[in-house]
Amino acid sequence: MTELARLLQLVSPALPVGAYSYSQGLEAAVEAGVVSDAASAERWIGDVLELSVGAMDAPLLWRMLHGEDLDEMLLAGRETAELRAETLQMGRSLFKLLRDVGLSAEDREEISFPAAYALAARHWAIEPRAALVGYLWSWLENQVMAAVKVVPLGQTAGQRMLLALGGTLQAIADRAATVEPSNFAPALAILSSRHEKQYSRLFRS
Repeated sequence: MTELARLLQLVSPALPVGAYSYSQGLEAAVEAGVVSDAASAERWIGDVLELSVGAMDAPLLWRMLHGEDLDEMLLAGRETAELRAETLQMGRSLFKLLRDVGLSAEDREEISFPAAYALAARHWAIEPRAALVGYLWSWLENQVMAAVKVVPLGQTAGQRMLLALGGTLQAIADRAATVEPSNFAPALAILSSRHEKQYSRLFRS
């Protein structure tokens, strides 16, 4: 139960890393008309989950949860300035929190969020598969809450999305443990680049 409590703490929206301020290209997808309702939001989030987060972040995080240092590779896979800035800002915030609560004495000038997450999960001895599913859930929850705000959608629509897409997380985690990292999501990269110059926006990415 202690392991579960630590995992819930690590993936909680209350974790002070600023995840709520990012949409990871979703806001630009709304601005471009790619996402306009609950169905298109679910398609967009599901595609990014499978083709980007599940294909790149998840396999790298799986290896980092087992002690491999792949932070540079993860950062190299961030295709836009704001996506790179996002993971570094969240990583710094989590790493500082880990130091402030006495979980790490290490000194790092920059660290991605998945690398800092893996550090915390290893320290708390959270089972790697559970930690990976937790990471995916946290990403998914943040994306759905961003969609609720920016599309906008009702809370019930958001919960339906979480139920539908949440059911795919175990399979994504299972696949991440066996495949090589890859990242091919050109629409996400293009819209993220556009978002950097978007005139009116709620989110930082």
